[in-house]
Amino acid sequence: MNIDAMKTVREMALNIPGATRVFEQLGIDYCCGGNKPLEQACGEANLQFQQVIDALESATAAQGQARDRPAVLEGEGWQNEALADLVAHIENRHHKYVKAEVARLQPLFQKVCGAHAMKHPELLELQSAFHALAQELTMHMMKEEMVFFPYIVRMEEAVIAGEPILPAPFVTVSNPVAIMIHEHDSAGNLLRAMRQVSNGYQLPEDACMSYGALYSALAEFERDLHQHVHLENNILFPRAIQMEREKQWQP
Repeated sequence: MNIDAMKTVREMALNIPGATRVFEQLGIDYCCGGNKPLEQACGEANLQFQQVIDALESATAAQGQARDRPAVLEGEGWQNEALADLVAHIENRHHKYVKAEVARLQPLFQKVCGAHAMKHPELLELQSAFHALAQELTMHMMKEEMVFFPYIVRMEEAVIAGEPILPAPFVTVSNPVAIMIHEHDSAGNLLRAMRQVSNGYQLPEDACMSYGALYSALAEFERDLHQHVHLENNILFPRAIQMEREKQWQP
């Protein structure tokens, strides 16, 4: 595979099969920080560029041997699907997951902190960061579900029917996109803070079953949110902006 070191992480996440899984495993930010060249991203993650290239080549080879794997697991295949279908996938897969996990993890945090916070005070810092993340995501998803996503779906319906696009309450799609990306960046900062304070979700020797369940769930929450943001930042938002722009230029 001939990979250009100056191509962005985002471009590779979109175009190389299995790339998002590789980036997730190696700790390369492909959602909020996806606009950086791969070589720069490798340096920031203290990774050898060739190591990452080798991993990408292995993932591509494995992808070719498992073409029956559902594309949605990697966020692949969505560049040409209807935006309404992508919106439905984000809401049904990722929004529902976030809501369910927030409800499940808050009482689990209370239990683990009650039993271990005296000896492991970092748990309280972790709990505070997760609470802030949960609040941000709840408001963020509400705005998407009530205003922004329905407008994208209506815009696509108008384009397909050859009808005029209804005026947007936010003037242009680019305005809410800028806000959503800023909020994604904030969520990404909280995820990094949580990973740092938990030492990469490494369990202490005296961790109980609940402690382990909490850390495992938080690591999975992080992986899912990375994929969630990737679908929006790198696929849904650019496609919605492009659709609006093309419709405006039509005679």
